[in-house]
Amino acid sequence: MGSFRRLLLVAFLLIAALLGATALRAVVVLEQLMAQSADAASRSLALNGAAQTLAARSAGMERAARQSLVLNDAVLRHRFDDEMRLARAALQDMETAGLPGAEPAKWREQAQDITRLLDGPADTALDRERQVAGEFRELDARNGSLSAQVQQLIQARNRELRDKLEAERASLMRQVLAAIALAVLLAVVFGLWLARPFKQLESAIVGLGENRLADPIDIPGPSDVRGVSQQLEWLRLRLTELEADKARFLRHVSHELKTPLAALREGVALLRDGVPGELSAGQKEVVRILHQNTLALQGHIEALLQLNAAGFEARQLQRRRTDLLALLREQVGAQRLQWQARELQVVVEGERQLLPVDAAKLGAAFANLLSNAIRFSPRGATLRVRLDSTPAGVTVDVQDEGPGIAEEDRPRVFEPFYRGARQPQDAVRGSGIGLSIVQEYVAAHGGRVALLDAPRGSHFRIELPHAN
Repeated sequence: MGSFRRLLLVAFLLIAALLGATALRAVVVLEQLMAQSADAASRSLALNGAAQTLAARSAGMERAARQSLVLNDAVLRHRFDDEMRLARAALQDMETAGLPGAEPAKWREQAQDITRLLDGPADTALDRERQVAGEFRELDARNGSLSAQVQQLIQARNRELRDKLEAERASLMRQVLAAIALAVLLAVVFGLWLARPFKQLESAIVGLGENRLADPIDIPGPSDVRGVSQQLEWLRLRLTELEADKARFLRHVSHELKTPLAALREGVALLRDGVPGELSAGQKEVVRILHQNTLALQGHIEALLQLNAAGFEARQLQRRRTDLLALLREQVGAQRLQWQARELQVVVEGERQLLPVDAAKLGAAFANLLSNAIRFSPRGATLRVRLDSTPAGVTVDVQDEGPGIAEEDRPRVFEPFYRGARQPQDAVRGSGIGLSIVQEYVAAHGGRVALLDAPRGSHFRIELPHAN
C-alpha cells in the first residue's frame, strides 16, 4: 500500500476527475445546444425569407401577367417568366427548409394554370386577364396558407428546441447532482478509510500515556502510518522494559532498606526500653525522635511497595459482571468504624448497575476515595456517594463537606506521594498514594477519575465505560 500522501493525492485526483468530467460534459452539451439553436435560428430566418420572397414574387408575377395580357407585350411576359422562376426557387427553398410538400405542389399546379391562361389568341386576352386575376386571388390565399404553415413550422421547431433544451438541462442537472453526491461519497469513504489508522494511532498513543502496555501495537494502513505504528510498538516495548526495570529497582531498594531499617528500629526500641541502661531526659528525646523517623521511613517504604504493586496489578484485571451499587455499599460497610467514629452520615444513592470489572481492584479504588473523604470530613458531616448511568457508561461521585482542595494543589492531586496544603488536624497523616492508586485502577478499566468543582468540600468522579 502506498504512503498516506499518495493515497490522499489519488483520492483528490479521483474526485477532481469526476467533477472535471461532469464539467466537460456540461460544456459539450452547451456547445451542442448553442449550435442547434443557431441552426434553428438560421433555418427560421431562411423560411421567413423564402415566404416573404414568394409573396413578393407572386405579386410581381401578377403585375407582369395581367399587364402582358392587356398590352400583349412579350417583354412583360418574359418578366412574368423571371418572377415565376424566382418564386419557384423560393418555394424550393421552403421545401428544403422542411416545409411539407402538399401545399407547394398545389401552388405549382395553380401557377401552371396561370401560365396556360397567358397563352392564347389576342381576342380572348381580356377574358383570360379576368381569369388570371381570379387565379392570383387564390394564389394569394395559398401564399397566406404557406406563410401560416411556415410560422407553425418555426413555432413547432422552437417548441422542439425548448423541449430539448429543458430535457438536456434536466439531464445535466441530474448528472451534476449525481457527480456531486458521488464526489461527497468518495470524499467521505476516503476520509473515513484514511482517518481510521489515525484514530488507531491516537488510541495507541493514549494507551501509552495511560500506561496500558500489555497490548501490542500493529496498525494496518499506508506505509508511513505503518512506520509510525512500528515506532510506537518499539516505544511500547521500551516502556515495558523501563517499567520492569523500575519495578525491579523498587523491589531491590526496598529490600535493601528494610533490612537495615529493621535493625535500626530494633536498636531504637532497645534504647527506648532502657536495656543498655537508664537514659537521661535529653537522650530519651533523641530516642523518641529516632523512633518516629524510623516509623515514618518504614511507612514510606511500604507505600512505595504498595504503589508499585498497584501499577503491576492494574495490568492484570480479572473481570466479571459486578453489581457496582453493592460493591459501593460493601466498601462503605467495611469502613463503618472509621466514619462512625467521626460521627459521619454516609448516604449511598443510585440504582443497580452491572459492569464487567475487577471487583477487588475497583473496590480498592472506591475504598481509597471513601477513606480520603472520611479523613477530610468534619465531625457530624454528611458524605454522599452516588452511582448514575450515562449514555457512555456509569459515573460514581464521592462528595464530602471538608475543607476542599486548594487551587494550587488541584493540578497535582493525583501525583504519587503528593500531599495538599489542607490536611486535617485530627487525623493520621496519609501517605499520598491513595488517589494515585485510584487513578491506576480506574484507568486500567478504561475509565477516568477527575476532581470536579464543588461549592463546599471535595467532589471526585469516576467514569467507567459500558464496553470494556
